[in-house]
Amino acid sequence: MKKEIKILEVIDSHGWCGTKEQTYLITRELSKYFNVDLALAYDHTEMIEKLKGKVPLKFYEIDNGSIRRFNVKNYKRLYRIITEGDYNVIVANSSWSFNYLRIIYPFLNKKPKIIAMRRSGYIPSFFSKHLKYSIADRIVVVSKDVADLLKEKNFFPEKLVTIESGIDLSRFKPSNDFRNEIRKELGISDKEKVFINVANWQPWRKGQDLLLKAFKELGCENCRLILVGNDTDSIEAKNMIKQFGLEDKVIPLGFRYDIDKLLQGADFFVLSSNSEGIAGALLQGMASGKVVLSTLAGGIGEYLKDGYNGFSVKVGDSKGMTKKMRYMISLNEEDYSRLSKNAVETAKRYSIEETAKKWVKLINELLNS
Repeated sequence: MKKEIKILEVIDSHGWCGTKEQTYLITRELSKYFNVDLALAYDHTEMIEKLKGKVPLKFYEIDNGSIRRFNVKNYKRLYRIITEGDYNVIVANSSWSFNYLRIIYPFLNKKPKIIAMRRSGYIPSFFSKHLKYSIADRIVVVSKDVADLLKEKNFFPEKLVTIESGIDLSRFKPSNDFRNEIRKELGISDKEKVFINVANWQPWRKGQDLLLKAFKELGCENCRLILVGNDTDSIEAKNMIKQFGLEDKVIPLGFRYDIDKLLQGADFFVLSSNSEGIAGALLQGMASGKVVLSTLAGGIGEYLKDGYNGFSVKVGDSKGMTKKMRYMISLNEEDYSRLSKNAVETAKRYSIEETAKKWVKLINELLNS
């Protein structure tokens, strides 16, 4: 039975990424325990499709790029949502959504409890720390490594709470039901070894330049690489692929809804990030039974153990990545199966249901403190 506690989840802009995925999942799960609303942009099509009819949607933002910060109506609409909703807790799921909340916070007659999210170990500026995050009652981080880094920098250690991101295990699980269908769609033969990278096109953060370099050095005639995520099919992405001479080996798909099916078409999952929180996409790959390879960015090293449930390299190590990829394509069936099973068991610890339980505990403790 739901408790008479009102929570407002706030997210900004449109499109889809790890932050949006987690906002959707947490909002969906917490609605089983509390009365939860979601404040979002008018044209956030993906979120609307996923949550319409499941939780009340409150629209406040017109997202027209960076100039949205100067749109006073965005702030007024969010202010009205908060005052009319009489919420006990507000969760700012991104830095931008927290910016909106910080501006209107002084004008709220009733001050709800504020929870802010920090998904990476980047240290906010002195200005941001003291004028922005100072109003948060709790700051949720998605990995112990990120929490330790923030504590070292004396970033409100008394407010930090670690709640790892969760994944939907009902969707991401070992299966080959769509393997042939996906390979046929993408023109991949059953004999080819296929790597897949799921990340928005952000080479400075997601390291696709490192990945393409490593894949080039692999020199595998019988291998393909799939890139999935916003703008992976952009002119910039295709130009970089061409620079490495990989037009016939790399398949840039852009944004796709069917990540779970695409994973079935691949043999290996690879992540080359320079910065991460907990890397939900990597956990999705592991839950799907793929043998994975990743840089040890952010909190990835907390669960990815080299040679046990996948493979890892240091951030920026393209030569190490090539070496591990070469080893992966030579795995026999027994070793592949062992790594796959260990990966699946590891991912089970990060179910969205377990993540939601930690959120419920935090909210109850916060309101009872």
